[in-house]
Amino acid sequence: MSRRNLFFGALAGGFVLSAAAHYLHWSNTLQFAFSAIAILFVAGFLGQATESVAHYAGQRLGGFLNATFGNAAELIIALFLVKEGLFDMVKASLTGAIIGNLLLVLGASVLLGGLKFKQQRYNVEVAGHNASLMIMAVIGLFVPAVFVASEQFSVQKDQQLSLAVAAILLISYLLWLVFSMITHKDLLADEAQSSETEERPLWSKRRSILFLVLATVMVGFVSEWLVSTLDVFSERFGLSELFIGAFVIAIVGNAAEHSAAIMLAMKNKIGAAVEIAIGSSLQIALFVAPVLIFASTLFGETMDILFTPIELTAIAVSVFIAKSISRDGSTNWYEGVLLLMVYIILGIAFYLV
Repeated sequence: MSRRNLFFGALAGGFVLSAAAHYLHWSNTLQFAFSAIAILFVAGFLGQATESVAHYAGQRLGGFLNATFGNAAELIIALFLVKEGLFDMVKASLTGAIIGNLLLVLGASVLLGGLKFKQQRYNVEVAGHNASLMIMAVIGLFVPAVFVASEQFSVQKDQQLSLAVAAILLISYLLWLVFSMITHKDLLADEAQSSETEERPLWSKRRSILFLVLATVMVGFVSEWLVSTLDVFSERFGLSELFIGAFVIAIVGNAAEHSAAIMLAMKNKIGAAVEIAIGSSLQIALFVAPVLIFASTLFGETMDILFTPIELTAIAVSVFIAKSISRDGSTNWYEGVLLLMVYIILGIAFYLV
């Protein structure tokens, strides 16, 4: 049996077992385990479908699509958490998604790509703009927390500030898409090309789009099943909402970006890998977080944008090291090690909180 057939067999089996565990009300531990395993395979399927669509759309747009659909897991999981009113876990999961992409996904991609190719290069203009956007994201998340902590803000003012900042972040992201995809598309085109022959896409254009939609729907179902087990699971194993949100949900939700970015880096397409990892973090901070705040208003209670000092520190540290490593437009395996070491340090700190 081919590797692809094994993968699709595991994908179907994991999805069916996860559905059975949820609808037949098996133990919460089994429900969590099967849902976590299923979402890994579903995210892998999503990554393959996106990569196939990216072949027809071009490398830069492909990286954007991969980041966007790869974030479908985080967005859908977070929407269910918002609906349940678990705002602290939502913000922890957003924190985990940002640091996971900047440190774990980018670190693993740079490390494994660097072990195969001594030095990998990508467009230095993209690196510079990514660095500026990362700083913008930190400012957008940092300023509300500082002002609310230092002044007497009512709940109503907290919500007004959160909605205003969310709108500004969202506008900044949409204008970035116009800048990078339309007005300055040629300036930001990736210079690095694969040294290997271009691979054929897995599927035809029509089938790739169909599988992309199917994978996104599957992510939605499995995400809902996973979220329904988190309360009992965290209590049973003594894990904090902060750790569950920042690492468990984030690692599971990052599976699509992780697999796709590593595969691209090992094909010497580090530009697309960086676009997925850093672009995904930017999308979480500038698009997903604002959308969740507006969605919470529709559900009846506005979620504020006030992250805890621990979460803000983790995001700022991740942005600082990622900016330092990516600003010159070239990478090597040791820089990947540094990113992963910072991720491990943060993981230990979050676990012990």
